[in-house]
Amino acid sequence: MSTDLMPNRYRPGETVLPARESQLIARRDGVLGASYRLQYRRPVHFVRGEGMWLYDPDGRAYLDFYNNVPSLGHCHPEVTAAMAEQASQISANTRYLEPRLVDYAERLVETFPNEIDRVVFTCTGSESNDLALRVARYASGNEGVIVSSYAYHGTSAAVAEVSPNLGDAVKLSPNVRMIALPGPEGVPDDQAADFFEAQIRSAIQDLNRRGIGVAALLIDSIFSSDGVWVDPPGFIAGGVAAVREGGGLFIADEVQPGFGRTGDHMWGFERHGVVPDLVTLGKPMGNGYPIGAVVGRQGPMELFGAIARYSNTFAGNTVGIATADAVLTILKRDRILQNALATGQYLRAGLEQMAKQHDGIRAIRNAGLFLGVDMAREGTPAAGRRGMALDVVNAMRDDGVLISTTGANEDTLKVRPPLVCQTEHADLFLASLERALVKVAG
Repeated sequence: MSTDLMPNRYRPGETVLPARESQLIARRDGVLGASYRLQYRRPVHFVRGEGMWLYDPDGRAYLDFYNNVPSLGHCHPEVTAAMAEQASQISANTRYLEPRLVDYAERLVETFPNEIDRVVFTCTGSESNDLALRVARYASGNEGVIVSSYAYHGTSAAVAEVSPNLGDAVKLSPNVRMIALPGPEGVPDDQAADFFEAQIRSAIQDLNRRGIGVAALLIDSIFSSDGVWVDPPGFIAGGVAAVREGGGLFIADEVQPGFGRTGDHMWGFERHGVVPDLVTLGKPMGNGYPIGAVVGRQGPMELFGAIARYSNTFAGNTVGIATADAVLTILKRDRILQNALATGQYLRAGLEQMAKQHDGIRAIRNAGLFLGVDMAREGTPAAGRRGMALDVVNAMRDDGVLISTTGANEDTLKVRPPLVCQTEHADLFLASLERALVKVAG
């Protein structure tokens, strides 16, 4: 794993920038904390967004193929109107009776399997995962958490210590066990389920031996930070069963794959034919407005609620609920999932055709509108592969198309456009990628 916490970033002195941007960066550096990073070698400066597009101060349009926060596109007019209308009336919290909160909660749980019928609102995915871990530990009586090798689950202290993706400087909890995934390990599909289950059982055995026990298996069901490892469907089922046998809960982190991104299903875990105990939601839930949730089975939720109180001033506020309600309405009404599936298939077909012409494309993986494209110059060892992917990403940025990288070596293109992406946008992306591959190869 790279020791660089954000390989695709601006590094002062490496790039000459226009005075407007360099002066703004100097002002940022003079007042903001040092933990911030600017993405891309040449930072992007945006003043507005609309649909699939972002615009810089000069009016240049950039095609956004990376941002899953505005899942319905930037500044969706119907979502924005719902937000503004509610903000003009009242923004209250969950300690007061408010029917829209209950209406939305009922609508949301209807999108889940019947076993999942309770919801607690948060503001972010990090808060959702933090709360889910608390519930799992109360319900199980154990402390151990199993995560994938390069997982990212958020920024609070509790979830940072279960997020190996944050780098060596962020210490993992002694109660965490990391497991390898079959895809990155080169395990054939017909052996993937057995491999995954064996990893889980080994982790549980170690946790039990040390008197820790397993509280939860916490995974992003599309394994986005590990490099977008989506197949084969169902390979996690045996591992989930093993965790439950050990007394733990299965937490599905749906911040990345949820709300229809995979196309086939509303929730990423559904591809694997399993029903979680707890599901965590975040970013796309409010199309950019900060709202999240933990949705789960009644049993663990009631165990937690009987002995602990969770109240959050802004979680479930009426503006956030109105915004999320509009998002859910549009997802269902406008057949967004079907569009994600069809456009994802179109993109994959275009990438597969391109791979026949460019040796640098090593593999393509996707579920709906979440794609991982492995990149490497011929003969490059694994440790040096990220160079090509980063070169491609920055060439496309200069061409007006935004993507990023992911995976253990940052050698996978992370392609994750808003779910309103159409074939004409896909064609623009593919054309830009083609130009970038030619440029990088030269």
